[in-house]
Amino acid sequence: MTYAAPAPGGYDESEMYQVLKRGCTAVGLDPSDARLLRGHTNAVILLEREQVVVKIARRGSRVNDVARTVRFVRWLMNAGFPTVPLHPVDQPIVIDEHAITFWQYLRQPTHPVAAAQLAKPLYALHTLSAPPVALPVHDNLTAIRRSLSGITCLPPEALSFLSEQAARLEFDLAAVEFELPEGVIQGDPQHRNALHARDGEAVLCDWDTVAIGQPEWDLVTVEVHCRRFGHGEQHYVAFADAYGWDVTRWRGYRTLAAIRELRMITTNARKVHHAPNSLEEVRRRVDGLRRQDQLFGWNIL
Repeated sequence: MTYAAPAPGGYDESEMYQVLKRGCTAVGLDPSDARLLRGHTNAVILLEREQVVVKIARRGSRVNDVARTVRFVRWLMNAGFPTVPLHPVDQPIVIDEHAITFWQYLRQPTHPVAAAQLAKPLYALHTLSAPPVALPVHDNLTAIRRSLSGITCLPPEALSFLSEQAARLEFDLAAVEFELPEGVIQGDPQHRNALHARDGEAVLCDWDTVAIGQPEWDLVTVEVHCRRFGHGEQHYVAFADAYGWDVTRWRGYRTLAAIRELRMITTNARKVHHAPNSLEEVRRRVDGLRRQDQLFGWNIL
């Protein structure tokens, strides 16, 4: 078993292996053929023989938040909602302050989920009845301020610039009039937070940011990802057509898009000490923000 060092979440590969081994032992899974799939904050690991994906949260992540996510996903599963299913074990498991969850593995084709495929499950999510789980209220600006207070990789001048952007956008947001009814939102819907299901449809995954809020936040996130990460305008247009509402034609679009992009920049800047190789990209994004270049392409982190 081999992992890059430092591993996602900031722990070294030996610690990650030990946490994985102990967590799998607790639920009767074999981790001997484990392979790291993805990681920037959490470690997402495939157990090929078991056909299970293990997600290990960073030490100190709030266990109650992870447990709430598990309860919410179980509710979705019981309702027949298109989500990646949990593996049927009691979870989360907590090992050395790492909250661990277990998910059924869905083998994926080489191409990612297209933006248009996000429309159906997102619309279904936005029109759900109230869940029997108390979800947090979506608040991008509070998340931005939290990240700004924890950033150590940028010079004071850059932090001042980002703080000024946050203050300006908070003022602008106060004047925004939302059009869609408030409800459950995914919080970070994008091509990598959805998977191809066996029936050819798409299912949502990565529910860490699920909240109560305005669907416009989810819709603008899809648009930002299409525009910034090279998917192209046609991908977004196909998504908007399938969803039935185009956030870019709404008066509040530019404010929400700017807030969403600032959150993405500040979140990744805060996490640089866990992923040092991301610093150059964070700097690129800050420079693009200074130039007010709406079409400046970002690299995936």
